[in-house]
Amino acid sequence: MTLSTQLHSMILSKKNTKTLLVLTGPTGVGKTELSLRIAESLGSPVLSCDSRQLFRELPIGTAAPTGEQLKRVQHHFIGTHSIHDYYSSAKYEEDVLHLLEKDLFPHHNTILMTGGSMMYIDSVCKGIDDMPDVDEQLRKELVLLFQTEGLEPLLAKLKLLDPEYYNQVDQKNHKRIIHGLEICLMTGKPFSSFRQNTTKSRPFNILKICLNRDRTELYERIDQRVLEMMQLGLLEEARSVYPFRDLNALNTVGFKELFAHFDGEISLDDAIARIQYNTHKYARKQLTWFRRDKEYHWFHPNQTEEITHFLQTSCPDSFNPMVLR
Repeated sequence: MTLSTQLHSMILSKKNTKTLLVLTGPTGVGKTELSLRIAESLGSPVLSCDSRQLFRELPIGTAAPTGEQLKRVQHHFIGTHSIHDYYSSAKYEEDVLHLLEKDLFPHHNTILMTGGSMMYIDSVCKGIDDMPDVDEQLRKELVLLFQTEGLEPLLAKLKLLDPEYYNQVDQKNHKRIIHGLEICLMTGKPFSSFRQNTTKSRPFNILKICLNRDRTELYERIDQRVLEMMQLGLLEEARSVYPFRDLNALNTVGFKELFAHFDGEISLDDAIARIQYNTHKYARKQLTWFRRDKEYHWFHPNQTEEITHFLQTSCPDSFNPMVLR
């Protein structure tokens, strides 16, 4: 019997059910400390589902767990890649499922996954469409075309090769446009033909918690965290990766604004204010995404008793409530 078959059999047995516990929420809500306490209460390592904390060059700008926090609980997918590496939600799905099957579920009944990258969460919980591997040279050529001529020639190509996706895509989002074109040009088939949007079955249970706060409270926490990042050295971190600013890994809030400051377009104070504003905007986007998924159970991070009761009920064989309290 293969390990995959064994996992399917475990699901049929109440005593041996394997569960992936997802703890998410908007940026700045307070996931990190609560995730450490829950992981300790479960005796579980942490699977990070943050698409930027993967990159070892960006610990400050991505609010990656500190060395002390990493000593408390074993983490996976923190600082494991360079900004020069290509990584995608499809690769994350593959890597996480392999790690769960081969290394984690054989030793743990419940595994905690935490972070706020929506596509990474969905790739593991629901699966994403299988896409061909991307040709790096083709990507560089399309990025160069975008940098030199803008979106119009890319949109014209996409409209010709895949009018269905052209009518669906956000026509201001160059990353999605370039990715659609990559697949069209590599395969000779429309990108839309690969997008089935069907949920894949998983050989484990999935339990989802989403944290949230009052919007004013959340924004205040975000603003304060941005200031703390600056004190910790975000400006210097951004300057160190500035020569590679065109990399996809750096197309993210916190770095784009500081790059504009380095270019002389805005003052440092304006850059900080924009980071705060754009992080508010990203938090709203996350909440909109999470609210569409009716499987989430919602809590304020300070609702320790309620979260404890929920986990006691949902993970009775794994959860030690004394640790969380």
